[in-house]
Amino acid sequence: MRPFYKLADLLEAIPYALIALFLRIIVARPFFVSGQTKVEGPTIGREVFGVDLSMTLPTSLRDSAVDLFADEYKLPFISPEHAAHLTAGLEFLLPVLLVLGLLARLSASGLLAITIVIQLFVYPDAWWSAHAYWAALLLVLIARGAGGISLDSLMFRRGKSAA
Repeated sequence: MRPFYKLADLLEAIPYALIALFLRIIVARPFFVSGQTKVEGPTIGREVFGVDLSMTLPTSLRDSAVDLFADEYKLPFISPEHAAHLTAGLEFLLPVLLVLGLLARLSASGLLAITIVIQLFVYPDAWWSAHAYWAALLLVLIARGAGGISLDSLMFRRGKSAA
């Protein structure tokens, strides 16, 4: 039994700051990638060590994004044009804020709201294939915060030392 306790001690020694950073990156990615398919604009970044780190800076919405909301997503209470603009904006802004750890709890809450809307109105059969996992990661971040490797932590540390 002793090796299991040693393993548990090793795992408990992993700082939450590293775990939170990993969770923030993992959960932000699908939303950011989805948002990138909805926008047009200049591309910045490049491939690094075989990983594509480029991104499109949104300057306009693709016509296909509006068509997607008109034909496939069909959200109630909001026009396809407004839904496409709102979603593209949120899918760009919230993941970036989350990865930076800036307003992380608010960003995670926004992404959780998007997840719930997707689950209820767009892909109701995707709970166990994606949405439950996104919700679990986002709930950890909402409950525990962005961790020590975040702009939130940096801002709050300064605020505490100034007080």
